[in-house]
Amino acid sequence: MLEDRTTATPSATAWPAAYPQGYAVVDVETTGLARDDRIISAAVYRLDARGEVEDHWYTLVNPQRDPGPVWIHGLTNDVLRDAPLFPDVAEEFAARLDGRVLVAHNAVFDWQMIAREYARAKREAPVRHRLCTIALSKALDLPLPNHKLESLAAHFGVVQQRAHHALDDARVLAEAFRPSLLAAAAGGVRLPLHECRPLTEWSDRPAPRIGQQPSYGSYRPNSWRPSRKRPACPYPNPGRYEEGKRLKQGMRVAFSGDTSVERDLLEDRAVEAGLHVATSLSRLTSLLVTNDPDSGTSKVVKARQFGTPVVDEAAFGQLLADVEPADAGS
Repeated sequence: MLEDRTTATPSATAWPAAYPQGYAVVDVETTGLARDDRIISAAVYRLDARGEVEDHWYTLVNPQRDPGPVWIHGLTNDVLRDAPLFPDVAEEFAARLDGRVLVAHNAVFDWQMIAREYARAKREAPVRHRLCTIALSKALDLPLPNHKLESLAAHFGVVQQRAHHALDDARVLAEAFRPSLLAAAAGGVRLPLHECRPLTEWSDRPAPRIGQQPSYGSYRPNSWRPSRKRPACPYPNPGRYEEGKRLKQGMRVAFSGDTSVERDLLEDRAVEAGLHVATSLSRLTSLLVTNDPDSGTSKVVKARQFGTPVVDEAAFGQLLADVEPADAGS
């Protein structure tokens, strides 16, 4: 399922020489958030140096496994059955990314999913730098109520038509990124670029068979689910997270406020990494994850009182990529 479109010409205004020469605004929908989850659809809007749209591309991807939270992305087994496998679209996907900065909302997540798919295909994605629009909105000090894509879109008057559809999410982000880029250039703001390092080795757990993924099949959003009563974390709490170091299995992590991905899935990913997801905050909490550290929620207030470390969702996603194992014998 592929589409292309070419439009627009670059602006004639002065431009910071240090800014990138092109961008690939990306959105991927996935079977979940874990290391062994798969991409099921991907979209790329290519933009020139000044954020003008050059073309766009979209494809479904057959994950050869249960599609996960269908109520979020709407992609069922029937829809994905005849879609191409990732290796079949890897070359064209790479052509869309080559030589450009990857732009995404919570970019560390999209990059990690893309890098893993290329590693499974024994290839490397031609991406050297990424830019997170959450980080950019913070750098611009945009007056957003939260860091969801819908809030960024509303701020710039962009109409979202199909949330969690990769092509529409990428379109919305591309339309919101251009005025963000213009504002950054006008204000002399340094773009929050981060290096992307391709994976060179990869191993997966056996993928669940289609129709046998109970962690997703047992609940729907905004409703009680049995899996919410998780078993106790098997690892002792090693203490608080220290800035610059790795998370360690057993650490108690609490979440507060809106997140750019579904909270249930983010918590599930933390549990899969061996962390203890806490529903409240105490002196024993190792880390608070929030995109709004200046809010007045009870968890944020207690974190200030107890001196609990705080990171945002994007930083937490990076930390989840390399969680230190619990001590032997724990």
